[in-house]
Formats: sequence, C-alpha cells, structure tokens
Amino acid sequence: MARLAILFACIAAAFALFYLDARSPAPSPADAPPQAFSAGRAMADIAVIGLVPHPTGSPANAVVRDHLIRRMTELGLSPQVQRTESHAARDLGGEAYVFGATVENVIGVLPGKDHTLPALALMAHYDSVPASPGAADDGAGVASLLEMARAIKARGVPERDVVLAVTDGEEVGLLGAVAFFGQNPLAGRVGFVINLDARGGGGRAQMFQTGAANAGAVTLFRQAATRPQSNSLTTFAYRMMPNDTDFTVSDERHIPGLNLAFIGRQFDYHAPSSTIAALDQGALQSLGEQALGPAMAVAFSREAPRPGPDLVYGNLPGGMIAAYPAWGGWAVLALAGGLTVLGAARARMSKSLAWRDLWRGLGAGALLLTGGMMALTLTRHATGVASGWMEYRPLLARFPAFEAAMACTALGVAIMIPAAMARGRLRLLGAAFFAVAGLAVLGMTNGADWVLILGLSTVSAALAFVVFGKGASLCGTWIGMLLTGLGVALALQIAAPTTALIVSWPLAAAATLCALTAAGSDRRPAFTAAAAVVSAIALAWIGGFLHLAMQALDLPELPAVAIWTGAMVLWPLLWPADPNSRLAFGAPAAMILLGLGAALFLHLTNPWSPRHPRAVQPLYVADLDSGKAWRVSPDLPDAWTRGVLTADGGAVGRQRFPGLGAVFAAPAKAVAIAAPVIRLDAAADGTRTLSFTPPPGTTDLLLDLRGAIVVGQTQVNGRPTPILTTPGQWTHLIWRGGDPVTLSFRPGGAGKLDIRYADYIGAWPSDARPLPPLPPTLMGFDLAGSTVIVGTQTSRW
Repeated sequence: MARLAILFACIAAAFALFYLDARSPAPSPADAPPQAFSAGRAMADIAVIGLVPHPTGSPANAVVRDHLIRRMTELGLSPQVQRTESHAARDLGGEAYVFGATVENVIGVLPGKDHTLPALALMAHYDSVPASPGAADDGAGVASLLEMARAIKARGVPERDVVLAVTDGEEVGLLGAVAFFGQNPLAGRVGFVINLDARGGGGRAQMFQTGAANAGAVTLFRQAATRPQSNSLTTFAYRMMPNDTDFTVSDERHIPGLNLAFIGRQFDYHAPSSTIAALDQGALQSLGEQALGPAMAVAFSREAPRPGPDLVYGNLPGGMIAAYPAWGGWAVLALAGGLTVLGAARARMSKSLAWRDLWRGLGAGALLLTGGMMALTLTRHATGVASGWMEYRPLLARFPAFEAAMACTALGVAIMIPAAMARGRLRLLGAAFFAVAGLAVLGMTNGADWVLILGLSTVSAALAFVVFGKGASLCGTWIGMLLTGLGVALALQIAAPTTALIVSWPLAAAATLCALTAAGSDRRPAFTAAAAVVSAIALAWIGGFLHLAMQALDLPELPAVAIWTGAMVLWPLLWPADPNSRLAFGAPAAMILLGLGAALFLHLTNPWSPRHPRAVQPLYVADLDSGKAWRVSPDLPDAWTRGVLTADGGAVGRQRFPGLGAVFAAPAKAVAIAAPVIRLDAAADGTRTLSFTPPPGTTDLLLDLRGAIVVGQTQVNGRPTPILTTPGQWTHLIWRGGDPVTLSFRPGGAGKLDIRYADYIGAWPSDARPLPPLPPTLMGFDLAGSTVIVGTQTSRW
C-alpha cells in the first residue's frame, strides 16, 4: 500500500510539474513596458483581423489588408502591397497539384543603421480559410508581428533592416510566401526568418521547425527567448511530415530561421469557432514573447546566427532548454550504460541480482511497447470515433477527457506488467488478455489496419507467455529493461541522433536511479526520497512528450513510448511489495477499466455544445453532365443535415461527383445555374490553349486535367509549370477566386485532354429552398452553404 501511495504521489507531483511548464503564461496588459511583448496590445489588432472569415480574394480580406496598411504606416514601416498572381506546383501522393490565386502581400520595413547587413524577416499570413475568422490562424501571428515591430522600434534603431512580410494566400498553398521570395526584391536581402503560425486556439507556443544546420538558430532561441519551448525530435519529425507553413518556402531557399506556433485547442483549427472570444490570450503571449527575444537579438546585432551541425536539444523543467552537438549523445549513452553497470554491480554485491531475470526484463521492455500500443489502440477505438481530420473532431471537443482515458490505460498497463512478472504463473492469462484485446479492436474497426493490430496482438501475447512464467525479481528485470533502452537509444543515435533524446534522457534518469539504489535493492529512506524526486522530474518530462504527441497526431500507438520510458524510471515503484496481494492486480485492472470506461463514456455521450459545435457542410450541387441537382454533405448527416438533404423530397444515398468524391446526396429541385465557359484554341505554331472562365461569384475552383499523350512547354496563366508530363495521370489545379485559368501546351501529335471541374459559388442558390437556421450546437464548416457546379469535358485535337 505504501509503495502505491508513493507511486501515485510521484505521478501527482509529475503532473503538477508538467502542468506548470505546459500552461500558457498570463497575458501581459496593454500598459506593459514598451519594450515588452503585450498580448493586451496585440488583441486590438486581432479584434479586426479575426472578426469574420477572410479568405484570399474576399472583400473581408481586403478590409484586413487595409487595416495592416494603416497599422504599418502608424509604425513608420512605409508599407507596400505586392499584388500578383501566384501559383505553386507540388507532388502530393504521387499526383501533381497546382495551387493558384491572386495574392496581396503587405510588406513593411523598419529601417536599420546598416542596409548592407542581411535583413531580418518577420513573417505571418493574414488570410483565413473560408469559414473561419482565423483569430488564431493566423490573426495571432500577424498581431504578434505588429506588436514585435512596435517593441523593436521602442528600443531604438536596429542594426539591420527588419522586414515585416505579412503574406496572403498561405491557406491556398503558401502562395503569398512563394510570391514574396520569388518576385519581391526585398527577399534577396533576407538573412534570417522568424515565422509565426497557429494550429489550434491555445496552449503554450513551440518552436517546432528550424532550417538545416540549425546550431546557430537553436542557440539563439534557447538564449534569447522568454520561457522557450522546443525539442529536436519535433524539428526532425516535422521535416518528415507533409505539413507546410510559409517557412517552408524560405527553408527551400536555405534561409535560416525559426518557425513557431501553438497547437492546443485543436478543435478550433480552421473552424468557425476560432473566434476572438475563444482565443487563449496566454497562447498569444507565449507566441509573441518567445519570438520577440530572438528577433531583438538579431535586429540589434551585427552578427547573424551562424549555421552549424544540427543540435540535440530539449526542454528541462523550469523553462530552460539543454542543447549539445549530436556527438554528445554518445556521452549520454556512455553515462547511462556506466550507471546501469554500477547499479548491477551493487545489486550483485548484495546478492539481489539474478542474471536469468535480465532476459525477462528485456522481454518486459518489448512487452511494454507492444502491449502498451495494443491497450492504447483498444482505448482509442472504444471511443467509437473513426480516424481522419473531420472524424476526430468529437474527441477534440473533449480532448482533456480523452487524454485522461489514454493516461489511465497507460498507467494500468505499466503497473500490470511488473505485477504479473513478480507473481509468475500467469502465462495463459496474460497471453489471453492481449489476444482478446486484439480481437476486440479488430471487431471495432471492421478489419481496418488488421495487419498492424493482428501483429501487435500476436507479439504481445507471445511476449506475455514468455515473461509471465516463473516469478521474477526486481533487480534483474530492471537491469534488463534498461538494456532495451540502451539498445533503442543506440539505434537512434546511429540513425537519427537528434531524435535519440526521447529515449536516452529518460534512460539516463533511470540509470541514475539504478546506480543510486543498487538496482532497487538499497531502500534506505534517503535514497528512496531522492529516487522519488528524480522520478517525478523525469516523468513530468515524459508526460510533456506524451501530451505533445497526442495533440499533434492521432496515432494511439505512439504514446506507448511514454509507457515504456516511464516504466524504466518508475520500475521499483511499479514492482509490487507483495505479488500475491489483491491490490497488486486490483490497481492496474481498475486503471485499465477506468480508461476504457472513460472512452466508452465519450462514445455514448453527445460531445457537441455551443462552445464546441458539430461541423456541417451542406452543399447544393448542379451536375451539368446529367442536368440534375443534388443536396449533398461530405460528412455523415446529422438530423439537421439530413433535413437539408431531404428538403426536396429525395432519399439520401451515396453519390460521386467530380472534385467532391463520394458524398451523401439526395436529389434536389434543379434551378437555373450559369455554366463555366471552357474553350480549347489552337495557334499557328501548334500551341493549344485551354481557357476556363468560371461564372460570376466563384470563390474556389477545382480543375482536374488528364492528357493522353506527352505534351511540352506547359504554362498555367502564362507561367511555365511542370504538369501533364505523364500520360494518363491526373493533374489537380486548385484556384482561389473567380479569375479565369488558362493552360497552354505544345502537343506532340493528335490527342485529347480530359477535364473534370468543381466550381464553388459562395452562396446557396436564391431559387432553391433556403437552408434552415443553424442551431447553436452546429457550425457551417469550410465551404458550407456553397453552390457547386460540377461537370466533365473532353477536348480533342
């Protein structure tokens, strides 16, 4: 009982440490000192920027643009508007995409003493997605830039020019940044970039991306930022992900810099709920104050951060960042290995170490990983929420409860495995537990991801059969556990040294405890107290990674790493004093059941409220090929949406439309709709020009093109664009605004061009039965309420 009391006291202390580090700071008031960042002052700009949705090309975006011009003029930045058409081609999932729009960047310059020094660029985007006011994404970033420029000016004249690059069209495909760095002469003078963005509505900001050779940038950030938050694992992982911000464009041009954002309250990301009232002003304070320090340091120094080999870095409790060169990871591993050997030697001297238990400890480490993945996957699927960005929203609406359910399951698994090992003779029961868990998950998912689930279940059952045999001892199994950590950390140090800290830092803490307590055999009160303190600190650090992983990714298997590394540190407290007591198994069983019960509660109860409304996306589709009309919804209809779909008496079914894919649809009364104009013209030199003129009121255009033969000299709106290079492959043009789109190319012979289009007009047809009012627990998401004109055409030559 005392052991469990100490264990839960450690966990409570770790949570308190984690919470103090993870929470956003109090916002500074509007009368804060002039050189300090003030969320109170920045909120005055967000009150204009985040008032209504303002996508690129909309009248509302022009209002924000004009506000930025006024504010930059007040700050003495001599703003200019860079108005240009911008488009960018990318390969996504093996298919070619072209994103385009006419953008209006607002660029201002705070002049420095020496114009020959490379300029500092402070960057954020002011456009929002169609249905979101964007108070956070990226009203918070833009308002922070204006407040940072004011603070820099209050300090005096900087050494170098400070460029405020407030871009347009980021949400369409980074188009403003593409235009700035590709066309604006100022971009050629930029030597360092600080970009601000948001992927949620709150939480403490993170510096989550740097350029390559980041030693100088990381050193600048850790030394100059106020309460800095970052780690090298996040930076490495982001480089591997398909996600992009404006910083991607500067990074592709090898301009060093820092990319910061906050990602808490992800329910509000790209949602109508991202309002001024919902924005966490503490997150705004965190974003601005972390960026202002590095910005000041660069602006008022004649020396810019110098590139150098990537560093390994991460937060320590108390708001500090530790950093060292990649080769320093070998020293951490050597220290952990030496302390582990010392702990084993001390345990051997006290005759507490049974060598045969090392193998059981190795198996336990593997089982904590695979069995933890299995249990967390079971808990995740018990919520009844499918995978996918829109599907995940019921959990985002009650994310703390979901996170608590996963944490309970994780803790239950961490306590259960050592209890079963200490007692022994539980081979069949342990194997059956993980086998049944796998079958339960397979039943919940209808066979989705069955290979992964079956593999985890089988491996976990086999490991349980091996390690739950004859009763084992604490010392030998702990040493074996640490050996698994050494093995994985060694592999990471060789393959990706900037990621090894996720294992090597908890391993070093656990090895320290192992040496201090003679692998758990020396239980003198002073050593036990010291071990409890170290355990709480290490567990708080691990909890920070667990929290970040769950916020950033819907991968229930990933937090199992925290179960494993946490067990390394807590192993003596997890090990039962009396393996045969009811409490030894009652406690983990209760924790696992509590986690599953919380997940089932989330499954069986309604997540929607006026603060967290359900997203609906009703559309009116006019199919010009068939001459029919449909009321559609990309998402599974709720009662309100079903009423919208069936308003004209049709039954709901599944239909597929160009640009929309498979959606829920019901026949609608057809009304008069203006059609786009599509022409294919031929020039005397053999060039073909396809022109697509959308009807008035168009806000967004999805145009799919597929050629039958290889074509050359391809241009989109007069600019060379590498598309239609592979016959039979679709190219997807995604255009914001109602401007015509032209595609010119030189074919190598007779051929054809297949065309599919979805043309969005930002209003429900006036002649159609109108949409009923939205109740407070629903919100129109993305392009909800639009009229979509779809069709196909084949042009031959």
